Amino acid sequence: MAHYFSEQPKTASRPGSVDLVLPDLHLRLETDRGVFSPERVDLGTRVLLESVPPPPQEGDLLDLGCGYGPVALTMATRAPGATVWAIDVNRRGLELTGRNAEAAQLGNVRTAHIDDVPGGVTFRAIWSNPAIRIGKQALHDMLTRWLTRLTPDGEAYLVVQKHLGSDSLQRWLGEQGWQASREASRAAYRILKVTR
Repeated sequence: MAHYFSEQPKTASRPGSVDLVLPDLHLRLETDRGVFSPERVDLGTRVLLESVPPPPQEGDLLDLGCGYGPVALTMATRAPGATVWAIDVNRRGLELTGRNAEAAQLGNVRTAHIDDVPGGVTFRAIWSNPAIRIGKQALHDMLTRWLTRLTPDGEAYLVVQKHLGSDSLQRWLGEQGWQASREASRAAYRILKVTR
């Protein structure tokens, strides 16, 4: 699965689609090989989207590691007055997210490579199914980089599988000075809320 955190996936393209069905929306999303979970909306993402409170209705919001866009498009649908930044290292995923946002007529989604987000942008909310498999140090570096861009009243929600280190990640966040609490737990996934 390492290919989905490559900038230019080497996996041959094989376009497909998935349905994202939530109580408040139903979207058909284009997918492709070389991005995370191209065959279906993965369970962790579904648990996140069914567990988080509504996002702030204005300001800048962040989907960290957007893949083909299920989290970003849900944020954008639930907060039409906000700007949703959908960021990833994977160029194929960014292209898919852009096309999916256009198909859903969500003009408030901005796709960007992780190195192309202007430095002055801060986020009132961050939602993420973070790429745990990139390794502990890389994960910690990524979270440090983006959590420091939360506004003073901002909240981050991360979904992490229990067996992939959700409890140790919660402890690490606390050691770094963040307030980290478990907000929900379902099907071996934890939703961690992170604030300043």
